[in-house]
Amino acid sequence: MQKTTSALKSSPPGISQAEELKVLRRIAGFTSAELDLSTVLHDVVDMVAHLTQADSVFIYLLSDKKDSLILRASKVPRRRALGKVTLKVGEGITGWVARENTPVSIKKNAYLDPRFKTFDILPEDRYEAFLSVPIVYKGKPIGVINVQHHESCAYSPTLVSLMVIIASQVGGIIENARLYEESKRKAHQFDSLVKISHSITSEKYLDEILSLVVVVTAEMLDSKICSIMLLDEKGDRLLVKAAHSLSNAYRNRPPLKVKNSLSGEVIASKKPRLVFDVKREDKYVLRDLAIQENLSSMLLIPMVIKDKAIGLINIYTADPHEFSEEEINTLQIIANQAAVAIENTKLMEETLKVKEALETKKLIERAQAILMKMNSMSADAAYRMIHKKSMDSCRPMKDIAEAILLASEFNAMG
Repeated sequence: MQKTTSALKSSPPGISQAEELKVLRRIAGFTSAELDLSTVLHDVVDMVAHLTQADSVFIYLLSDKKDSLILRASKVPRRRALGKVTLKVGEGITGWVARENTPVSIKKNAYLDPRFKTFDILPEDRYEAFLSVPIVYKGKPIGVINVQHHESCAYSPTLVSLMVIIASQVGGIIENARLYEESKRKAHQFDSLVKISHSITSEKYLDEILSLVVVVTAEMLDSKICSIMLLDEKGDRLLVKAAHSLSNAYRNRPPLKVKNSLSGEVIASKKPRLVFDVKREDKYVLRDLAIQENLSSMLLIPMVIKDKAIGLINIYTADPHEFSEEEINTLQIIANQAAVAIENTKLMEETLKVKEALETKKLIERAQAILMKMNSMSADAAYRMIHKKSMDSCRPMKDIAEAILLASEFNAMG
């Protein structure tokens, strides 16, 4: 009897027609406002919390791949949990609601339901009552709203129906906010790609170009660490050539052996590699550094030129992150552009070396001719004299040849 009384006392207040109209008007206000996704979710949580007098309100949204639910908003700010708590579709009561597109109402002992799943980071097992409804857009679930009470609570059919209506109405608003957020992100990506393209086609030095690439890429993908690693001459080690990181430990890390490493697999396959949590990946060789720097997800992208991988770009995030196909494709474009810049720089260096070698050859030939004339010697003897002087003085033959030419000019002036 005491349980019944407690349940009635802790039940949400009755929903009047005036309250329903007030809620629907507020939702209509969401529709007419230009709001970003975080603002929309915050307002929905606030509205639901006020309507249900809930102790806890959570909103989960489907991931880009539609195979998992990610906690995106809550009544009590939970910065450690937002974006980190994930459920597979079908997992827990929340996942079940998303899969079945059906609400669930449990008035007491919700944590005893066989579908229930607990999280160390969330105190969900402290709640007795649980109301979960799917957020729907065009008939398909795109997320879930969870309402919880510490004490047992009988959710009335009227409240459940109103929550279903709310979740259905805000589905379109959330999707529009997502599209707005996506358009802003794409615009930022485009600007970043333009900036990188201008840098690569400029006359800047290669080190400066690569440094700009990692900085812009890290900002674009909100990455904690971004680096470019290139193969050494033997092709058995990867050396960090540019890095965007506040960590000296990462910047000063030793060269990475290609053999038996994730990076080596990316080099060999010339295909991207994603790791959701590097701290749990057996093949990841820098686990101690990952723990020290609080690194979570990683994306490795090969830098390919003429069907040959010359290095890679790697991205780390502080929070678990499922890299979308678009993010992977964008980073692959950047990696390919950087590979072209490196190749062009190598060609330019080789051209300069050839040009310098030709100029040196001409100088030595002119110096030979002077020595042959002054000392009545053969071309071979004159060349050996220049070479011996170069060895004895530890100076390049070019410098010796220039000195001979300069001395000849002074003698001619005298």
